[in-house]
Amino acid sequence: MTTSLTTIGGEPLLIADEDLEALRALVRGGVFVPSDEGYAHVRPPFNAIHPDRPALVARCSGTADVVAAVSFARERGIEVTVRGGGHSVAGLSSTDGGMLVDLSGMRAVEVDPEARIARVQGGAVLGDVDHETQAFGLAVPLGVVSETGVAGLTLGGGYGWLRRKHGLACDNLVSAQVVCADGRVVTASEDVNDDLFWAIRGGGGNFGIVTSFTFRLHPLGPIVAFAGAFYSLDDAPEVYRGYRDYFSSAPDEVTAEAIVFSSPFPADPHLPEPVHGRQALVVAAVYAGDGDEGAKELETLRTLAEPMADISGPLPYTGVQSAFDGFFPRGQLHAYWKSLYVRDLPDEAIDLIVESGKERPKGRSEFELAYLDVYPMGGAVSRVDPVATAFGERAAPFLVSLGGNWTDASESDEQVAWVRETWSELSSRFGTGSGYLNFAGDEGGAPAAEVESAHAGNLRRLAEVKAIYDPDNFFRRNNNIAPAS
Repeated sequence: MTTSLTTIGGEPLLIADEDLEALRALVRGGVFVPSDEGYAHVRPPFNAIHPDRPALVARCSGTADVVAAVSFARERGIEVTVRGGGHSVAGLSSTDGGMLVDLSGMRAVEVDPEARIARVQGGAVLGDVDHETQAFGLAVPLGVVSETGVAGLTLGGGYGWLRRKHGLACDNLVSAQVVCADGRVVTASEDVNDDLFWAIRGGGGNFGIVTSFTFRLHPLGPIVAFAGAFYSLDDAPEVYRGYRDYFSSAPDEVTAEAIVFSSPFPADPHLPEPVHGRQALVVAAVYAGDGDEGAKELETLRTLAEPMADISGPLPYTGVQSAFDGFFPRGQLHAYWKSLYVRDLPDEAIDLIVESGKERPKGRSEFELAYLDVYPMGGAVSRVDPVATAFGERAAPFLVSLGGNWTDASESDEQVAWVRETWSELSSRFGTGSGYLNFAGDEGGAPAAEVESAHAGNLRRLAEVKAIYDPDNFFRRNNNIAPAS
């Protein structure tokens, strides 16, 4: 018997059973083909819009398993897709016919509270890290949905609730263990392989498979001050103007999002009854500091207009980190997102964001989530030199993210069109020319333009590092950077 896979060049390749058995002997976590019972239990990806039919899965339990899987694939020229958390909106953690290196068996988190560091395996999700670090009143700046993978988030930058106080996830990386394309295992830090360390802090998954991250921790929690105000879309222009003005001088401790939910909220008991069936602008914020001080500071964001509902108050930090989980169920949504950094947030941009939210075509899906999200930057994010890490966009005051999420596949064309058209108008009038690659949707297999604009002045150096650690572009299922010639 044989198993058919896809090579890097797109050709079919037959793998004999005896070769698979040899791989199974090396991979303790398990090796599966579609006919195996364990295949159905592989961690699914987030985005259902992309086909996910791996011909072969190596479910790794540790670094040695990853080395075995990479060596097996490299020797045969097999296309490899890496899945940490599986939250790639562009489908870069999904494969159709290739080999999946699944890190979901590698979720350990080890906290050293005295040194204030955490060692996190490459398959961990944010909730794994928060659970362990909060036991010591410590936190890593990560993202905003607890099921997001630590690896993809960090390698692409990593915006979260602590960014204005403590920076991006990649800014808090101390070192990493990386399996390279030739099967070598190397450490990347400021002291060793510093070129690789520079590149993985924002350069994505181009340079190898990170099997372990070591992060710097910060005192926080377990209770934090949280603001959560639901405003009517009729008041959204006024609210956004106040929000913009507030962040012109806000303290670093305050990080927020202001989200136009253009899909009406469901009648969910976890949501305030006054917002059931209504669109809303939600202003959510966290204060990374003293709770009493935070409650006073966040009052401004709770009173930008008369809210329909207000769920503000002291909240466990782990609760904040999982507050949006219900909107992003794994494997159920078809998702298409785009983003843009803006030079400013003038009234005209605010009006366009609000009107686009109101006028989005109403779909037929059982579950929909269409939104426009405005992230304030500044603070610690802006104080890192744009060439100090591969993540180069440090100056833009705001990031605007547009998301279409739906369950009925027949809606795909209109949902994608709404995101693209809104993004195009915002970008042409107010954008800096770049976006956040972790929020980039699939562009028909041609992400080169977005990669180039996102990395800008760092692109050449990234290509040079790629040429050192992956000269044949073995790792190409990512926001790919070709090796320098």
